[in-house]
Amino acid sequence: MSITDFLAAPFPEATDLPDVDLTGPARFFNRELSWLAFNWRVLEEAGNPRVPLLERLRFLSISATNLDEFYTVRVAGLRELAQAGNTTPATDGLTPVEQLVLIDRDARALLEKQQSQFQELRALLEDEGISILARDALTDADLAHLEQVFLTQVFPILSPLAIDPAHPFPFIPNTGYSLALQLERRADRRKLRALLPIPAQIDRFVRLPAEDGKARFLPLEELLLLHLGSLYPGYTEKGSCAFRVLRDSDLEVEDEAEDLVREFEVALKRRRRGEVVRLTISTGAPAGLRRVIMEELPVRENEVIELDGMIGMADLKELVLDERPDLLWPSFTPRVPERVQDHDGDMFAAIRQKDMLLHHPYETFDMVIRFLAQAANDPDVVAIKQTLYRTSRNSPIVSALCDAAEQGKSVTALVELKARFDEAANIAQSRRLERSGAHVVYGFINLKTHAKISTVVRREGDQLVTYTHYGTGNYHPITARIYTDLSFFTCDAALGRDATRVFNYLSGYAVPDRLENLAISPLSLKTALVDMIGQEAENAQAGRPASIWAKMNALVDPEVIDALYAASQAGVKISLVVRGICGLRPGVKGLSENIRVKSIVGRFLEHSRIVCFGNGHDLPSRKARVFISSADWMGRNLVRRVETLVECTNPTVKAQIVSQVMAANMADTAQSWILSPDGSFARSLPEGDTPPFNCHRFFMENPSLSGRGTAGASDVPALTHSED
Repeated sequence: MSITDFLAAPFPEATDLPDVDLTGPARFFNRELSWLAFNWRVLEEAGNPRVPLLERLRFLSISATNLDEFYTVRVAGLRELAQAGNTTPATDGLTPVEQLVLIDRDARALLEKQQSQFQELRALLEDEGISILARDALTDADLAHLEQVFLTQVFPILSPLAIDPAHPFPFIPNTGYSLALQLERRADRRKLRALLPIPAQIDRFVRLPAEDGKARFLPLEELLLLHLGSLYPGYTEKGSCAFRVLRDSDLEVEDEAEDLVREFEVALKRRRRGEVVRLTISTGAPAGLRRVIMEELPVRENEVIELDGMIGMADLKELVLDERPDLLWPSFTPRVPERVQDHDGDMFAAIRQKDMLLHHPYETFDMVIRFLAQAANDPDVVAIKQTLYRTSRNSPIVSALCDAAEQGKSVTALVELKARFDEAANIAQSRRLERSGAHVVYGFINLKTHAKISTVVRREGDQLVTYTHYGTGNYHPITARIYTDLSFFTCDAALGRDATRVFNYLSGYAVPDRLENLAISPLSLKTALVDMIGQEAENAQAGRPASIWAKMNALVDPEVIDALYAASQAGVKISLVVRGICGLRPGVKGLSENIRVKSIVGRFLEHSRIVCFGNGHDLPSRKARVFISSADWMGRNLVRRVETLVECTNPTVKAQIVSQVMAANMADTAQSWILSPDGSFARSLPEGDTPPFNCHRFFMENPSLSGRGTAGASDVPALTHSED
């Protein structure tokens, strides 16, 4: 499908749902079940023959990791509400208990599908010379090799434990994986129950010497069972099982904590000991062992999942071998924007020429790092301000900020301690920054700072010029290789003032009295969105063209969804790309017949947040209003976080967003799933021999409009050009 085809195609015929009360909660999909539907789409890629084999294995691993986090956060929260007797329904009308029942049924089916998919991939890997072996497939040479591996690399780390009155059941941490053993002493047949925690510090798969050029691996638990005689001399195994624990991983922090960093360190220790929310145990576990494990953790029967197969599939990522490029995505090197090259790498000169929008990972994230590193070493730079939500452990961003502070520049870093699962890393980063002399602030206790802003104040002649970076993704150079995000660089004075006002709000609680080109949550972002959606509805009612294109990771907020429903009923044509959770029912007669929703799941993780309003014109149009944002359309982003919504007014940047980024997303058929009114998703592959259009491939092959240099933008393919 080309964008011309997309624009020419009528909206799908609306479906009548006579059995659904569209005036009540049923007009929304449940957010938890919608998330599970997203993870099903991820798992489907593991079965997609168009995806390289090891990438399919990676998708399987990702689906397992996703499900673990879902249980430790979302299911844990619902479980807590249910145990407290809370019967308050969610937006879709389901109580916590009702949601848990539906989640359990769907998640068990998902786990079973993961097992069958693993068996299929295992056979295909075997055909490609990558073997995952069991103990009974080992040769004498293998056994001799593994004896040395066990003694030198595994045995010193193990802690075999007895389970009896003198040895109480040990603590098993979140994602902890263990073997439970039923042993018998050969001398007197005395019984012993034992536990063998499998160390997370060792790879899950032990590599064996190659045989006939094949890569061969043995799961670590198989190695341990092979050497039980070394761990429990004189005993014979009478039965065993493997089990894995997931715990409640949400943090509770005192609102009036005097030392926020110390309070978070304490909370992180509490997380490690959170209540168990799921026990996965191998099928056929000895009844006595199963009972002891359940009693000691403790868990209820409905929190136990028996699996006949591999437990802990997140570890399969270890088998994605770089040495087999033939089974991976073709290599791809992100581009350096031509305009930056024209200025010999000088980011400030490139930005001074005009606003610049980079599309990651297709344009390298190194430009963001260069922006800050250059600022740190530029004698004309006097101040840097930076938000940090997630970043890498050895972050070059943090290094640049430390260098700047050590050189006497004024450096302010807003470090968000509440970035889930990155709290410990962020504490370490904040202490590193403080040691360098930077001002470190933590924003609000009751609000997460999720905005992605960086400002550099530079003395140029007798003026101070503010260079600003607004992003849709984190300042994380590793995830920036696989997440699609936008980086907007500008030295526009109004946007610089807006950024400074936001930093003042974060560091000094100074609520901005006005923002010139920016809306922020929790103050104005949601209102701005709803108002602009309403304006499109007014355009439609007045007989003017009216359309909305938007892209995000999740759409849940009921007020925003209702505003979209109202706009659809007024005649606004609404096309949404929602990667994950979607609470909106599209294509329903009388409710949402003018709304279509798709999800893209492919080589890169779609992460950028964009919204385009026709503004009285058909999209795509040069007269559209175009915004990038750090916020998804969820209550947490619009009410409980500090987020940004940035209007892009530069004509080239607008053309890039509308006619390249959004147009390609809309036209994609290779990686797209279409959401139906009943909540199901179907692939959108073209019929016949028409090759599917892949937006990721398009972006890899074609440079961004605003990053072009002296060659100009005229020869850059765009899927469409506006006639306005």
